[in-house]
Amino acid sequence: MGLKQNLHKLKEKYKGTKMAPAFNALHTFLYLPNETTHGGTHIKVADDLKRTMNTVIMAMVPCLIFGMFNAGYQHYAAFGTPVDFLSWDAFYIGMIKILPLVVVSYGVGLAIEFVFAVIKGHEVEEGYLVTGMLVPLIVPVDTPLWMLAVAVAFGVVIGKEVFGGTGMNILNPALTIRAFLFFAYPTWMSGDKVWVHGAVERANDIAAGAKELDAVSGETILGAYAQGQDVTYSTMDMFMGYIPGSVGETSTLLILLGGLFLIFAKIGSWRIMLSSVLGALAMGLIFNGVVSAEWISESSKFYTLMSTEFWQHLIIGGFAFGTVFMATDPVTASQTNKGKWIYGFLVGFISILIRVFNPAYPEGVMLAILLMNVFAPTIDHYVVQGNVKKRMKRLKAKVA
Repeated sequence: MGLKQNLHKLKEKYKGTKMAPAFNALHTFLYLPNETTHGGTHIKVADDLKRTMNTVIMAMVPCLIFGMFNAGYQHYAAFGTPVDFLSWDAFYIGMIKILPLVVVSYGVGLAIEFVFAVIKGHEVEEGYLVTGMLVPLIVPVDTPLWMLAVAVAFGVVIGKEVFGGTGMNILNPALTIRAFLFFAYPTWMSGDKVWVHGAVERANDIAAGAKELDAVSGETILGAYAQGQDVTYSTMDMFMGYIPGSVGETSTLLILLGGLFLIFAKIGSWRIMLSSVLGALAMGLIFNGVVSAEWISESSKFYTLMSTEFWQHLIIGGFAFGTVFMATDPVTASQTNKGKWIYGFLVGFISILIRVFNPAYPEGVMLAILLMNVFAPTIDHYVVQGNVKKRMKRLKAKVA
């Protein structure tokens, strides 16, 4: 007897019990549901929540694979033994470091989802399928697995389940997990320890007195800029992603292609993406104007990031990834068309503002999106009220 028949038997056996959601979730994850609607006129569309989630995951897979190559490439480059980017040596290092992050993210997150489904007696929701992939892509490569497990548990419970589950949360769960890591373990997330695999071990060796070893830098470009240092990466390196950073956030090219794929699939909002870029460019131009007007001295700790070319902010750090895959979250973002323009613009504007004025944590897109998640319902409220007032005025004008 095949797996499908066995799962179907288990579904029937536990039907109506508390364990039913767990078996139903496993069955529908592996096979197309066989339920049919009864009575009344109904229209069924080709897409559903699970298919939508899978489409978003497909858009992120290239970033995941690239991140594996880049993690190994940065490791060997930092240790003075560079290898070809597309070599097996680079991919192997990245694979053995990143796959455990993916396993822990999905394992802990889905386990909690199953527990809540059994306790509450509802079906397991597919929302964590995307969150489980996002989390490994937005954390440093050497993040300890126990630390990630604790953060995932916090993010799923506090960021989603306490609000009622998928579709009810006001904060993006993946960013809630990332924020927890940053605030709970700031020396790991904001320093230069975990951005390049092996940096911790090499730094410990140097601290122990191994003077024959050269220092190894594991910081990101933003970390170097925040400390007033120059970087040697070219614009093409930044755009392609051959730079240190979180696993899936370095390649602007692949993120751009993923964004276009989501727009074509009518899943990602092009209004939010475009307005976020416009907001970031506006803030970058303002800072460039401040520097060119000599309102700030070169000795200022803010000078390096302020003087960074306004367009360069788009291809460094996690701005592109956050804009495409997290700011566009249909649950936590604005829902009205005008609200999406306002929401996206403020995400981009505030991201660069935080990036420049927070040297301790120069990556601002996470905090900007979480802040706008909170204000998204308010933005939509005033947009709707504005539309109501306009219609009432037109109605009064017609009656008069």
